[in-house]
Amino acid sequence: MEFSAEVIASLIGGTIEGDPSVRINNFAKIEEGRPGCISFLANDKYLHYLHETQSSVVIVNRDFQTEGQTKATLIRVDDAYEAIAKLMTIYESMKPKKKGIDKLAFIAASAEIGEDCYIAPFAYIGENVRIGRGTQIYPHAVVYDGASVGEDTTLYANVSVYHDCKIGNRCVIHSGAVIGADGFGFAPTEQGYEKIPQIGIVTIEDDVEIGANTCVDRSTMGSTYVRKGVKLDNLVQIAHNDDIGENTVMSAQAGVAGSTKIGQWCMFGGQVGIGGHATIANRTMAGAQAGIPNTIKREGTAIQGSPAIDGKRFWRASVVFKQLPELDATVSKMKKEIEELKRQIAGK
Repeated sequence: MEFSAEVIASLIGGTIEGDPSVRINNFAKIEEGRPGCISFLANDKYLHYLHETQSSVVIVNRDFQTEGQTKATLIRVDDAYEAIAKLMTIYESMKPKKKGIDKLAFIAASAEIGEDCYIAPFAYIGENVRIGRGTQIYPHAVVYDGASVGEDTTLYANVSVYHDCKIGNRCVIHSGAVIGADGFGFAPTEQGYEKIPQIGIVTIEDDVEIGANTCVDRSTMGSTYVRKGVKLDNLVQIAHNDDIGENTVMSAQAGVAGSTKIGQWCMFGGQVGIGGHATIANRTMAGAQAGIPNTIKREGTAIQGSPAIDGKRFWRASVVFKQLPELDATVSKMKKEIEELKRQIAGK
């Protein structure tokens, strides 16, 4: 596919500086630009590449001030990062989708497969499964009995969707993810740990993306919920009976213990850990490796550290922490001086 700068500008609401007829057919990072590619500049750290890049077109913010001439045609937009994301989404949507059921796929007789689906070789579709229109299921993906997958959803290779779980429309689940494995439920006895049956399900709502090797456990009873628009990175753990609020995002290796309810539009950095039976307010932001043991009630809270505290307080404390050896030496010296003063006063 090939487009002119003029067409691209119309798609993203931009204005052109340079040659509107220049044509592009690919994307590239600004530092790796090639003729025929489009790049973007949203971070001043990459500013010096603007005059060096070989990309034919570069998307920049409207208020960006250029210094000297640039080889590339510029498209000015309100938000360069948002514009390139929109353009890449349009580009991706124009790629032809695979269709058809491969003869090497296994599909149970009672399964219902919608129109225009793609079922790859060695995929497994169990009894009474429902697959929506336009969904793509890649090799070695498994959808167990009674599960349902909505329309225009993609299950990449080696995804496992356990029995009776529900996946919505326009979801993307990456390779190795497991939806609906048993929650971690065991009752201690004198003989050891007795397994508590996990008889619930997982419900994944619309427009959710789940990264590779992420696990969402089925509930003990009822359902574990991943609400509309949630984005989970690779290697995230969502435990049984959790409820992850709409449009919340979690980076790699984040983990949520059981029966925790997380609000909408929350953001969690890598390796954030959240304790069980907690309630996390809407728009909570937790920095990487934050440990959250308890409920957070105030919306818009920004936290850091383990156990997590107010983010600004954490960074002030971090500065002090770095100085602890010197502070300890100073305090010891002051203690000796105070003792000496006490002795002098007592001797008078």
